[in-house]
Amino acid sequence: MTAVAPTPATPPAPDDGYPRPLIGITSYQDDAAWSVWNQRAALLPQTYVDAVVRAGGTPVLLPPQPGAAGPLVDALDGLVLAGGPDLDPARYAAAPHPRTGPPHHARDDWESRLLHAALARDLPLLGVCRGMQLLNVELGGTLLQHLPDDTHQRVPARFVRHRVTLADDSRLAAVLGPTADVSCYHHQAVDRIGTGLRATAHAADGTVEALELTGHRFALGVQWHPETDPDDPRLFHVFVTASRSATHRETLR
Repeated sequence: MTAVAPTPATPPAPDDGYPRPLIGITSYQDDAAWSVWNQRAALLPQTYVDAVVRAGGTPVLLPPQPGAAGPLVDALDGLVLAGGPDLDPARYAAAPHPRTGPPHHARDDWESRLLHAALARDLPLLGVCRGMQLLNVELGGTLLQHLPDDTHQRVPARFVRHRVTLADDSRLAAVLGPTADVSCYHHQAVDRIGTGLRATAHAADGTVEALELTGHRFALGVQWHPETDPDDPRLFHVFVTASRSATHRETLR
């Protein structure tokens, strides 16, 4: 196969005259402290917000909530499934590993509904870390619940860079080239691949680092954290560009 030349990494300026697509980003729901308060809060690392803004989008946080996801997704131009805690192994019919974290049922259920609503509407979708794992599980795949220690999560609370190899005829290779140095922090990974998905990037140890959904305008997941790398905006740029070029709201009119 012929390698695909990488796409230039020049995101549009925020004031370039084009409408800024509305990008939903899923978020945590956890205890947080600020000023004199210690309360339950909707949380998201600022790096996700910054990455979307740099790429020319307008970010909107989507914390776990009751109700239908479809009407909300109808208002979006793109969806980011953010990183976070381990998925409940019951979602892929597995018993929990001793190192698997406690389930977060509200977030799992909410993001599942958002994901299926986005896929049904052909809405541009980017899954990051947990988000890629959710994409795989919701399409019938499974996860490895714990990778060998000191492989992809070497230092607590610190991203570590490593090199991944990309399939030369993939969307990711068209953006990043045949290899990329990426920032990772995860102890779980894709095992059996879900229906319609294709593994398009691997780490040196064989770990699946990216999935792409065939037949969809833009639906892919990466195991690494591109939002933590402001010096390489290419992935968020192409995602936001896809969200802008044929906005979902326009197709509903």
